[in-house]
Amino acid sequence: MSGRKILVVDDDAKTVDLVKLYLERDGHSVLTAYDGPTALQTFREQQPHLVVLDVMLPGLNGVEVCRTLRSESDVPIIMLTARTRDEDKLTGLDTGGWIPEPTTM
Repeated sequence: MSGRKILVVDDDAKTVDLVKLYLERDGHSVLTAYDGPTALQTFREQQPHLVVLDVMLPGLNGVEVCRTLRSESDVPIIMLTARTRDEDKLTGLDTGGWIPEPTTM
């Protein structure tokens, strides 16, 4: 997937900057959005190859953004969340996203 266009969506600018830094270092082109409506607009205009999507977003939450994206595209979606309940993870998976297991460093 080297050199692909990736949309990173999170309302926390520091998180976006960090994820963007690592993705660009690996040669990807990174698009950013900080709320749900902007994420959908950017996706539709730019057609990224992957979406990294926070669950808790202003304007339109990540679950709703994921549902909308899934109805329009089969682009891979990785969902980021601080929520750890199984119910929250299942909601993300049911909408068509993928939620990686947290890791400890």
